[in-house]
Amino acid sequence: MATDDSADLVVVGTGVVGCLIAEQALDAGLSVLMLEAGPRVDRWRIVENYRNLPPNLRTHWDAPYPPRPWAPHLETRTPHEQEEYLQLEGPNARAYMQGYVRYAGGATWHWAGICWRITPEDMRMKSLYGVGRDWAFSYDVLEPYYTRAEYAIGVCGPSDPALQWPPNAKRSRPYPMGPIPFGPGEQRFTEVAAKLGLVNLPAPQARNSGVSYQGRPPCCGNNNCFPVCPIAAKYDAATALPRIESKGGRILANAVVYKVETGEKNAVQAVHYFDSDKQSHKVTGKVFVIACNGIETPKVLLLSKDERNPNGVANSSDQVGRNMMDQPKLVAEVELSEPLWTGVGPVQSSSILNTTQGEFRSRYTGAMFRMENAARSAIGGVAALKKGLVGKALDAEIRRLSACTAKLTVEHEPLPLPYNRLTLSSKKDWLGINKPNIYYDVSDYVRLSAKEYTVPLLKRLAAELGATKVDISPEFLNSDHIMGGCIMGADPATSVVDVDCRAHDHHNLFLPGGAAMTTGGGVNSTITMAALALKAGDAIVAQLKHG
Repeated sequence: MATDDSADLVVVGTGVVGCLIAEQALDAGLSVLMLEAGPRVDRWRIVENYRNLPPNLRTHWDAPYPPRPWAPHLETRTPHEQEEYLQLEGPNARAYMQGYVRYAGGATWHWAGICWRITPEDMRMKSLYGVGRDWAFSYDVLEPYYTRAEYAIGVCGPSDPALQWPPNAKRSRPYPMGPIPFGPGEQRFTEVAAKLGLVNLPAPQARNSGVSYQGRPPCCGNNNCFPVCPIAAKYDAATALPRIESKGGRILANAVVYKVETGEKNAVQAVHYFDSDKQSHKVTGKVFVIACNGIETPKVLLLSKDERNPNGVANSSDQVGRNMMDQPKLVAEVELSEPLWTGVGPVQSSSILNTTQGEFRSRYTGAMFRMENAARSAIGGVAALKKGLVGKALDAEIRRLSACTAKLTVEHEPLPLPYNRLTLSSKKDWLGINKPNIYYDVSDYVRLSAKEYTVPLLKRLAAELGATKVDISPEFLNSDHIMGGCIMGADPATSVVDVDCRAHDHHNLFLPGGAAMTTGGGVNSTITMAALALKAGDAIVAQLKHG
């Protein structure tokens, strides 16, 4: 049985990756202790926070999640200094201003729920196009874990193979639930895309479509998946925590891990954490999982230098913190000649993906295109107020902007580049822990794509929609798909973890999730992270059960 200071399996992080592995281990009869840096909160509290926000904060996804001093969010400024928690530098620093809250349940509280798989080609970038890296195994190895992940978290999607992604890749099972229908805006966008030879596919989503699943109700189209699903129709890891506890798992909130301790034969023997009173504690175990996302995981490893590991735990390759990836995003804010009416259904329900694939990838990157389906009323209201309008004129402009505006997004595939690197800043947080510092450059591979391919296509899509005004973001933005900081590979000299996300340097340390991903493709990373979690979970259970 797990105690507050020991278990068979110690999991750092309570997001989707940590929760999937924890439940898998509990089902195998193992004891599990989970540690979470941030607080544990009830859903009603987040929903009430959101309802009480003033209009100018309604578009700030993290506003309902007040940070704690010991677990700051990335843009948090401490009371005694002006620097944010996340330190950024490089030619495209803004593109790595990630968004995640440090709460029990992790970033799945406020994710869109989109579950695109990467393609077989995405996993063979070096072999096919001469850029990036190849994964250490093929898509066929990952496919069964994708399917298990879809059933574990509850993913809805189309049954027609022509509407599924990747194309021409067999699925071992259908989606657990059918797709969510398009609203009028997405239907119009689909028709426009088709005129340009593009296919807007219904997205597989971790939300319930018309039925209950795992005790969660069906989606009723609240359309505020950002910042929180008020009824838990969308999967978030917070819904898994009570189930984990019912199976005997223990969860320690407000426990900020700052050191991984190694011992004989370089095995991990403990992790150390600070509580909210700055008191240090130690947790021992047989196997350890660090699953606190692609920024916090490499940060903890780099903090954990010792005599055996002078560059940090799991870092004999000097690859911990390198190869930081996210899909560099450009956004077009569009005014239209007639109503489009986004806002019916989830905030995202479709994407154009045939633009991510092609021989052009030897020269420049592919990208995913999407029309955001969030309701525009709050955005239109704030914009109309800024014009100084009152009375009927204000009312008319709010109505016009709510109906006749849209947001188009293009997310570019990144390459794993060693100079895109997380290091430890000399600046420290409230607990005295070094803040993460990231250097980020999207590379000419992405810049050339934007110049020759994606921005021209974005403008064509806007024109076909009837745009009267198009404002494209002047710099690349973040997509919040954090990958690469503990990159996977077969060679310990050039990678951090093996095919099961086990650290090459430590037989009982696993680093699953986005940090382990070798490439990211042009799509959301969560379902790939979940698939890697289940693959790692199989290896962990086998190791603990059979040695």
